[in-house]
Amino acid sequence: MNAAAQLKRAQPIMTVPSPKHPSNDADLPLVELINVCKSYGEGKNKASILKNINLSIKAGEFIAIVGFSGSGKTTLISTLAGLIQADSGQVLKQGKPITAPGPDRGVVFQNYSLMPWLTVFENVALAVDEIFKDWPADKRKAHTEKYVRMVNLGAAMDKKPAELSGGMRQRVNVARALAANPDILLLDEPLSALDALTRGNLQDEILSIWEQEKKTVILITNDVDEAIYMADRVIPLNPGPDATFGPDFPVTLARPRDRAGLNHDEEFKRLRAAITQYLMDIGMAKTQDSQDTITLPNVRPNTSSDWKQGSSALKSEQDHLGRPRYLEFSQLSKIYPKANGNGTVKVVDGFDLKMKKGEFISIIGHSGCGKSTVLSMAAGLTSISEGGIILDNREVDSAGPDKGVVFQAPSLFPWLTAFENVMLGVDKVYPHASQSEREDIVGYYLTRVGLGDALRKKAGDMSNGMRQRVGIARAFALSPKLLLLDEPFGMLDSLTRWELQEVLMEVWERTQVTAIVVTHDVDEAILLGDRVVMMTNGPHAKIGKIQEIDLPRPRTRKALLAHDDYYHYRESILTFLTECDHTH
Repeated sequence: MNAAAQLKRAQPIMTVPSPKHPSNDADLPLVELINVCKSYGEGKNKASILKNINLSIKAGEFIAIVGFSGSGKTTLISTLAGLIQADSGQVLKQGKPITAPGPDRGVVFQNYSLMPWLTVFENVALAVDEIFKDWPADKRKAHTEKYVRMVNLGAAMDKKPAELSGGMRQRVNVARALAANPDILLLDEPLSALDALTRGNLQDEILSIWEQEKKTVILITNDVDEAIYMADRVIPLNPGPDATFGPDFPVTLARPRDRAGLNHDEEFKRLRAAITQYLMDIGMAKTQDSQDTITLPNVRPNTSSDWKQGSSALKSEQDHLGRPRYLEFSQLSKIYPKANGNGTVKVVDGFDLKMKKGEFISIIGHSGCGKSTVLSMAAGLTSISEGGIILDNREVDSAGPDKGVVFQAPSLFPWLTAFENVMLGVDKVYPHASQSEREDIVGYYLTRVGLGDALRKKAGDMSNGMRQRVGIARAFALSPKLLLLDEPFGMLDSLTRWELQEVLMEVWERTQVTAIVVTHDVDEAILLGDRVVMMTNGPHAKIGKIQEIDLPRPRTRKALLAHDDYYHYRESILTFLTECDHTH
């Protein structure tokens, strides 16, 4: 049977709401882990990663494992793949020990390892030619093409990785893993580096392939919504050392699942709240940081419009909070020359917005809609093509410490400590303060973001989450007029992201700084913002809709999920983003 006929034969399975995946004996697990333990290092340096891991998976099941970064999720996947061996316990497939990698287990990691000098077709053909050596060349070619087309890359078959987007490169990875015809597909956070729209599209493709190909899938993810949308069961992996599994959360939602429909589904809401609460509870138990807080000295930065000795650095000028048009974007546009040198393209076209002093705005939209461009112009880092920006009665025409910026990857000096990285900025904006006062300002904000025990740790030795905390502390320590956050938690796992959102909210409540966050995350936009500004697709992107968020402050994720209006706001934003997707 040729590849086209095989694909056609598989198609009807997609129409069945709950596909029945056959196995020789439905009661026998396809994969089983029994009391699996894994450590790294020796002697005093020995670190126990996994302890007494027990798991049983039937053929055709779709399992999602969620947990913290560093909890051992990748170690678990690597053990199942046969890339590493457990110290003790049993790792079985159909009752036989897994002792080495094999084509029966396809693995897709977060970082795509493609050969840059080979085309899409050639990258996938590498696996096919190795595993199916006995097949004739035309059969191997048809098999390779089948899986390239299955992930919607038929038109890009002859392109090389450098010509592809991140989402397309990850599709090549998925195609290569599937082309080996594995029984089990092991997905280690394959979508976490992608924007929300691309991520959603790939989720649907993986589900379609799962139903067509009758694979057993084990997905590692840090996204609770992704886990519920895709899986039959969601299993938390409690944080290490000695990481263990939490309770199973069966997902009984009918298939196929509709993202918009889930927003109205009471079982989805219940399950989402239960898993989120479980993860937050174990997260809080893990991170009981020191709460000893340094007193903030009574000095204001030299960037303050009404700076005078003796005023407080902790609070902004409270009498002026709510002042209208404190920050104003007036018909803001940005024009870039086209890559081929033939003409120009207007990326942002007429962005018009007025903000009150102390207001927190979230900007959301699909990739390429100009969100970060608007933020960069507000920071004075990118020139303005048309229109203008007024901050505190002055035109924004350059960067400066009056505008604190937190990027997705904070630009810290790796050879300096957390304390020294923050002090660099504090020295610039508090030259009139004493050395001890400047040190107290640095210590205060680093302690506030949970780094009281890591003040002297070098940035190069820190995790992504810790480095992002330093970036947030540095931005607040400058006591800026405007705080700008560009996908500040985009590179972090969900649990770390939730924790830092709470930290950000707690410190913002104290300072009431005027703030803008650019995000792909609908929940983050609602949690942080007084208003959510939704942008249309680029080019010629502009404001398409503004959603007022009338939720009490201070806010927490737990309170957010329980509030009657939360899902109303969520649906409003998701509907807008879906409509934008259809017009793209």
